[in-house]
Amino acid sequence: MTEVFTYSGMPARVVFGRGTLKNLSDEVVRLGGERVLVLSTSQQQGQAETVREQLGGRSVGVFAGAAMHTPVEVTEAAMDVVKSRNVDCTVAIGGGSTTGLGKAIALRTDLPQIAVPTTYAGSEMTPILGQTEAGEKTTLRSDSVLPETVIYDVDLTLSLPVMLSCTSGINAVAHAVEALYAKDGNPITAMMAEEGIRALASALARIVAAPEDVDARTDALYGAWLCGTCLGSVGMALHHKLCHTLGGTFDLPHSETHTIVLPHAVAYNSTNANPAMAAITRALGGAPAAQGLFDLAQELGVPLALKDLGMPEDGIDRATDLALKNPYWNPRPIEHGAIRDLISNAWAGRRPAN
Repeated sequence: MTEVFTYSGMPARVVFGRGTLKNLSDEVVRLGGERVLVLSTSQQQGQAETVREQLGGRSVGVFAGAAMHTPVEVTEAAMDVVKSRNVDCTVAIGGGSTTGLGKAIALRTDLPQIAVPTTYAGSEMTPILGQTEAGEKTTLRSDSVLPETVIYDVDLTLSLPVMLSCTSGINAVAHAVEALYAKDGNPITAMMAEEGIRALASALARIVAAPEDVDARTDALYGAWLCGTCLGSVGMALHHKLCHTLGGTFDLPHSETHTIVLPHAVAYNSTNANPAMAAITRALGGAPAAQGLFDLAQELGVPLALKDLGMPEDGIDRATDLALKNPYWNPRPIEHGAIRDLISNAWAGRRPAN
């Protein structure tokens, strides 16, 4: 019997398919944009310039300074451009770093924004913004940071490097995993979460085998959309708290950190979230949840240890203390010794025990 539940759907407009970037100008017009600023990282400035040219006279230029973990000083630099050029709409093309900058601008201005993801991060579907200041990452939740339109163009992911495809894909899987045991979870979100995990786990292996497999790329982007939608609908727990802490404190790459921590966070919660573990196991084709996620990462050839990302071993205790500071709700109580063990195992890259 279905229990009483509350489900909050996010009001973003989604355009999904191949070649959908051609719809960008129409979507800008739909939002009333006449002075559009295109956002990107420095690495994707070429793509951003192409988008600017596509928008013609409706674009006032490109800001290519988006950075990992959305540093406040980068947002302030972008805001100077927004004000000086009288921007009335932003278009963010790229991964989570660029999407985060678009959200940070929207938080400060309430300007409409369009996200054009080129990875599988999924953050474009959430009203969540993480920002870093003075070496500490904080998050907030506000409907004002949710993009008005998301354009998913499978063609933009065909050249995404295999390693980044896999780590950003597992990052998206993490959103769905935590949605399955969220405090405010519900049957609708759980259904999307399990399907998102299944789609991505299957697609990523096929992308490793054939990076330009359009069907695999389509399934991965579909899975990322579902996983991001899950994160946008419910709250986060231990995994995201740990990743925000580790990434912001040690300047670790976002998707790789999620990839490494996820199996260990799942192992920590495994005895306190049995229905979630069963759903993850089904989605992975029968492998036990924590071990199955670790084995998936190992098979994909992605990093398995935080030490390989540059985290110092003497940072384990600091990370533990920060993780216990203002903790997120979690199905298992947050215990200092157990959290330290979790981080230590993730640092070393150990396979979670049964």
